[in-house]
Amino acid sequence: MEIVQYPQFDEKLYREKLDNGLEVNILPRSGYHKTYGILTTDYGSLDNKFVPLNKSKMECVPDGVAHFLEHKLFEKKDHDAFDLFGHYGADANAFTSFTNTSYLFSTASYPQKNLDILLDFVQEPYFNEKSIEKEKGIIGQEIKMYEDDIDWRFYFGMLQNLYPEHPLSIDIAGTVESIAKITVQNLYDCYWTFYHPQNMNLFVTGAIEPKETMNWIKENQAKKQFMPISDIKRANPENDESGQDIIPYRMLELDTQRPKAAVGIKGLDQVPAGREGLIYKMRIDMLLWLLFSDTSVSYLRLYNEGVIDDSFDFMFQLERGFHYASINSDTDDPQRFCHDIIAILENADQLLKGQYTQFNLAKKELIGRQIHSMNSLESIANQYSGRLFNGATIFDRVAVIQEMTLEEVLTAGKEFIRSEAVSVYQILPKEGN
Repeated sequence: MEIVQYPQFDEKLYREKLDNGLEVNILPRSGYHKTYGILTTDYGSLDNKFVPLNKSKMECVPDGVAHFLEHKLFEKKDHDAFDLFGHYGADANAFTSFTNTSYLFSTASYPQKNLDILLDFVQEPYFNEKSIEKEKGIIGQEIKMYEDDIDWRFYFGMLQNLYPEHPLSIDIAGTVESIAKITVQNLYDCYWTFYHPQNMNLFVTGAIEPKETMNWIKENQAKKQFMPISDIKRANPENDESGQDIIPYRMLELDTQRPKAAVGIKGLDQVPAGREGLIYKMRIDMLLWLLFSDTSVSYLRLYNEGVIDDSFDFMFQLERGFHYASINSDTDDPQRFCHDIIAILENADQLLKGQYTQFNLAKKELIGRQIHSMNSLESIANQYSGRLFNGATIFDRVAVIQEMTLEEVLTAGKEFIRSEAVSVYQILPKEGN
């Protein structure tokens, strides 16, 4: 078992790759009574075209299969995994993103039993026609609910501007039409291809002893037979790196009281592999913080002039195969908002050059936020990057921020912020509202 030490935080991470390929990370936390475990597969809604296990040709499955599969794994022939977790005092959940699917539990009792339940229900699939048809109705209602959510449509509206011909523009849950096409064979093809232990990682943290916990996991895995390890062949979605596919402006009228406006930036630059990718991400996070945090000069000006309000937000997302930023707000003047935000972005270098005092204060603020999040078992485990950043943890992020320079941030910003990468999306009240 490898031990990764973080002396600055008096933490030790125990990690090992099991014979079946499962990557295990164990982080004991003294003084905690709770245990948190999360099992993640490197498989999400974007992975809709791949070569199924033991087949030779690329196949395309309906949109929404990854999310559908997440729902159905809890249900077994004679029980529901949620009931088992509840019986042993654990809360359980799961979520699907564009590139990952995760299953998790949190408990103050029976950590070994709950670990077994987590590994067993994820690694023992059971699907049948009757339950799948029932689930289509349930998820169909969920999709319709989100279609009535203006904030959700606002979020995907921007993604559809930035990635109009890409699976990112499609809801993770799919559409009512696409999930109607899902078959038992689709679920098993996706499961056996992407849920092999070699494509998964397990992170356990809290009131645990690392060697004992690792033994529990090995005992569980030793009882199971898995297919031989093989490479996964997936068709990475085509991503136009010229920006020519981006929709520069789009507007939608809905029953809302106030306009919503967003400025998006599609990442057309190349993200470095491994931990260099984490450094890149943290630099762009820092850039946006310097420009748009609630203590920045630009934010205070826009707020005092009534262009933005407390709904203002900004984010940067980087996952396998894509990255983008979005700056958005409810606003009474959407045209002014978009004009000013784009001007701030295009002049970031001039606005921030030489602002070392502001930069050093921002570093302290972001380091403080990272350290604060270390108090949460969920934050520690959920921020584990898996293979995206070569196994970087929340503890690696502080060192990245500490070593960062303003010049590096501005250089990264120049590569990321390009005029051809910018798009505007607005939701306006219907006439008469």
